[in-house]
Amino acid sequence: MSELKKTPLYPIYEVYGAKSIDFGGWNLPVQFKGIKHEHEVTRTKAGLFDVSHMGEIAVKGSKSLEFLQKVVTNDVAKLTPKRAQYTFMCYEDGGTVDDFLIYMLAENDYLLVVNAANTEKDYQWLLDHNNYSNAEVKIENVSEDYAQLALQGPLAEEILQSLTTTDLSAIRFFRFEVDVAFTGIEGRAIVSRTGYTGEDGFEIYVPAASGIPLWKAILEAGKEKGAEPIGLGARDTLRFEAALPLYGQELSPTITPVEAGLTFAVKVNKAVDFIGKQVLKKQMEQGADRQLVGLEMIDKGIPRTGYEIYDGPSKVGVITSGTQSPTLEKNLGLALVNSAYAKEGTEFLVQVRKRQLQAKVVSTPFYKREK
Repeated sequence: MSELKKTPLYPIYEVYGAKSIDFGGWNLPVQFKGIKHEHEVTRTKAGLFDVSHMGEIAVKGSKSLEFLQKVVTNDVAKLTPKRAQYTFMCYEDGGTVDDFLIYMLAENDYLLVVNAANTEKDYQWLLDHNNYSNAEVKIENVSEDYAQLALQGPLAEEILQSLTTTDLSAIRFFRFEVDVAFTGIEGRAIVSRTGYTGEDGFEIYVPAASGIPLWKAILEAGKEKGAEPIGLGARDTLRFEAALPLYGQELSPTITPVEAGLTFAVKVNKAVDFIGKQVLKKQMEQGADRQLVGLEMIDKGIPRTGYEIYDGPSKVGVITSGTQSPTLEKNLGLALVNSAYAKEGTEFLVQVRKRQLQAKVVSTPFYKREK
């Protein structure tokens, strides 16, 4: 068995009481003080996450835009420097290779931030589909260069602002600043107004060696305001309430972005014939056979990933994610169902162990922060 990978912040997990687990081959903290507590801290104050396991892939060169347009579903031509974009890479059959963010750092200079477990696969996929010269398109896995922290929650801006002279309030959603200096921290940072929690906040990219000093500085700056370190457990319940997809559950090689209801990032009208375009276009025009929906349990029980959904003897879907929502205190799920069962209010049965329990389709996201 190969040794688990560790982020640059691993050496200080124990100091903060982390309980670590194997997450996709990485040794990462699932919780510090408890999942429900950390969930509430992020919703009401500010939570600090180590997300340095995420992958970073640099794509540069005179033909980098042309290349990216062929391999991703969104319209990269709409980006300007210091803007980010959510997108997908798909297989020819429309299934999802990965979902990720593209940061346009400068003209012909892009940074792709991909899912940790998919980093090598994505990197190889990009290399395999690059027919340009190295001068035209250079692709490099730069993941080891970065530590990535996420500060999320209503007090995130106030806390982070105390460490920099860069005006963070000027960074709008899905935009970012480069060359941001933090007091006492070596190197410059990319600070992006993005996140995976449904709350306001920032994702911060610093040189790997600056990860621990920045982590300590943020927690110290946020101490009086109740900021705390947050683990993967709460990260999952937070993203779930906001109905943000998790690769391997709401998206996969067998689930298309259209089936997952993420058509805003699939631009089938862009002129370029990107990989998977024909299948995705057909699904958007004619409707997909399956749809991702939100559901709420009517009977008492928690829908878990992989639980099957029935209408009488017929299997009509499967739970992709589910839990008891800490914020709403309801048993909720995301499910991929036959499109005939996707209408809000539709009832069906969820197979919870040996029992079939009643549930109904509800709108998503389950949670939306007040502006």
